[in-house]
Amino acid sequence: MLQRKAQCHCAALTVLCEGDPTFVAMCHCQACQRRTGSAFNLGAWYAAQHVVISGETHIFQRTGEEGMQLSYHFCPACGANVYWLASSMEGFYGIAVGAFADPDFPPPTLSLYEEYRAKWVKVPEGIPCSMTTLSGINPKHHK
Repeated sequence: MLQRKAQCHCAALTVLCEGDPTFVAMCHCQACQRRTGSAFNLGAWYAAQHVVISGETHIFQRTGEEGMQLSYHFCPACGANVYWLASSMEGFYGIAVGAFADPDFPPPTLSLYEEYRAKWVKVPEGIPCSMTTLSGINPKHHK
């Protein structure tokens, strides 16, 4: 089966993922913009049984706009945010698509927090768009 490897800048924190992600989400919320330093976050969501994590992390936790608990895992050496957990997505890991550094990675399958999307950001045609967060997402409907 296909294996994909995500890692931080210094390679001290790695995530091995089996197969393709269940879904790939663009998030335009202001918290993701600030965390990534980009116009949006691009996260690949994998079921926990398809993920193997190696390396130490520092964790930043916050409560999202709709009460969702989020835990972001950063490499303590280089500071890169490689993966995160969301209370509404129990049993899944969000992995930073950029950490895979793979030009053939699957494209986004949904877009969240559209109201904060930069006007110049283009969303792939035909994917579902939402004004809110992952709390209404059922991963079983995305594979």
